[in-house]
Amino acid sequence: MHQITLNNLTLGYEQHPAIHHLTGVFKAGSMTAIVGPNGSGKSTLLKGITGSLPPLGGSIDRGSLKTNQIAYLPQLMEIDRNFPISVLDVVILGLWRSIGMFGGMKKALWKKTDEALQTVGLAGFESRPISDLSGGQFQRVMFARMLLQESPVVVLDEPFTSIDSQTTLDLFEVIKRWHAENRTIIAVLHDFNQVRAYFPQTLLLARELIGWGETERILVDENLQRSRRMSEAWDESAPICLEDGE
Repeated sequence: MHQITLNNLTLGYEQHPAIHHLTGVFKAGSMTAIVGPNGSGKSTLLKGITGSLPPLGGSIDRGSLKTNQIAYLPQLMEIDRNFPISVLDVVILGLWRSIGMFGGMKKALWKKTDEALQTVGLAGFESRPISDLSGGQFQRVMFARMLLQESPVVVLDEPFTSIDSQTTLDLFEVIKRWHAENRTIIAVLHDFNQVRAYFPQTLLLARELIGWGETERILVDENLQRSRRMSEAWDESAPICLEDGE
């Protein structure tokens, strides 16, 4: 069980903040949707959580959790699907921590791989090149890989954008399974209906914190209107905002 604590966190690029002075906790075993207007810092926050973007200010406390223990799914458009690799090859990458560079695939691991492919509905697709897959099929591949990672924390960036409705429903079942196993789930989403239906907790961003807590309390008109106003007023060229004592 791992929780992730944000302490007065500022993240950004080239000394320009994309998120500033964000404080809060993703409790161990929680299931949190991150929402907000376009450009509100949602994907930036995920990069901070996974360790690929260091803070400009404040800190991220992961406790004993190592960044390589976080299963991270970036947006589909960030993944190069032209690389000549098969479905099976991609899925097996989820076992990297178990087998290492020179480790062999034992019978039990092959069985887990087969089960992961069956869970996401891709049994029989093992030899297919990923370049031949639809967006929904490729997302199923990525979920199968994360099933094999068995990570205590799962971070998803817009996992259902441009994905067909049946794949979305099937993959939500995988997320519900992870949540039932007390994994910590953090996902950037745009569909408020999905958030209300599946996610008990919501973090609403507009470059700074608008609200963080129970979804029904956060996704209210007052908060959503405030987030839109703040996003529209944001100055992209603003320097880092320093609070007293920084």
